[in-house]
Amino acid sequence: MKPRGICVKRGRLIAAFMAAVCHLAAMEVMARDIPALPELAFVGPETMLVKSLHEISARRIDSALNGIDHLLETNPNFRLAHLIRGDLLLARSRSISNMGDATGVSQERVADLRAEARARVQHHQEPVSRDMVPKYLLQMHADQKYAIIADTNKSRLYIYQNVQGKARYLADYYISSGKNGSQKLKEGDKKTPVGIYFITANLPRAKLTDFYGSGAFPINYPNEWDKRHGRSGYGIWLHGTPSDTYSRSPRASDGCVVLANQDLDAVATTLQVGITPVIISDKVEWVNPAEAIAVRNELAPYLENWRRDWESRNADSYLAHYRHDFSSGGQNLAKWSQHKRQVNIAKSWVKVDISNVGMLLYPGRDDLIVVNFDQDYSSSNLSNKMKKCQYWMKEKNGHWKIIYEGAA
Repeated sequence: MKPRGICVKRGRLIAAFMAAVCHLAAMEVMARDIPALPELAFVGPETMLVKSLHEISARRIDSALNGIDHLLETNPNFRLAHLIRGDLLLARSRSISNMGDATGVSQERVADLRAEARARVQHHQEPVSRDMVPKYLLQMHADQKYAIIADTNKSRLYIYQNVQGKARYLADYYISSGKNGSQKLKEGDKKTPVGIYFITANLPRAKLTDFYGSGAFPINYPNEWDKRHGRSGYGIWLHGTPSDTYSRSPRASDGCVVLANQDLDAVATTLQVGITPVIISDKVEWVNPAEAIAVRNELAPYLENWRRDWESRNADSYLAHYRHDFSSGGQNLAKWSQHKRQVNIAKSWVKVDISNVGMLLYPGRDDLIVVNFDQDYSSSNLSNKMKKCQYWMKEKNGHWKIIYEGAA
């Protein structure tokens, strides 16, 4: 029996809660078909929260309250759940019109929690079709077991698994990002960078203050594209939350990507230092896999022609693959060309093999692709193996040329 005095009017509060369950049934059907690692396939706090919102929308207030209480037993620092619990208790005595309708509560803090609720609800209200992939994953390098995609606008991080070079959805999590949004430009602007980055280290809890939670994974911001455009700053990490905080509001960090500690622990099992790409976008674009394959196939012949022309020792043909504004390690195209011509003179033959090619389309651009591969170089007087990174840019005439090249 419902306790007397429960009065939850059909207003903004219920409207907000209703949005959380509009597509719940479809979401659950899809979830059963998603392949995932055992350690990532669990009913997490967000799912429990959504189920409680479903109960609220169906006017099963006692059931919703029981669900929230159970959620808080295992996650006592989940402040959004506390807010919803407070609303449910308040609704027993009076009508409420919005989340966090109680008096004496910091409205700034409530606004942050409302923003978190909207981000979490939107994810379940507008699920991404599993038939679509992020347009950036053109081809994953053989060593890259997983790729991370972060959408700062949606406050969501996605994990994709490398299945024979193709990207397959694995899991996703709520995230917090820069206080002042994305598109980081300079140190201290409290923005999250947009671009293609790679995990550079694994910093365990023991080496960190409590602020960073269960661990941290720095990324290589600024990358070569950032440096080229004068973007500055450092210390952009994926990290957890303080011990007294389950999650932070969508815009709460100084530029880092922040996850709940248990989510970070799950994501950590997929991260490879120096290998895992972290692609950050302020609006992830989703495409049919065939579209990504088409872009990959467009660039592939240019990469092969570059390799072949290097082997030919025809310096003019080889250097024609580089843009006029090319740069590498402080060398512009003129210095690069001079060096390559001098090197060629001393060689009677050259052999170049490339393998394990990865191609990533730069977020926000359709004319820039980051290419990584294993290079096996041999010649009449020198042999070496290395991992190489190139940035290829599409020119107005439709041709692709190299704008940056260096060790990966």
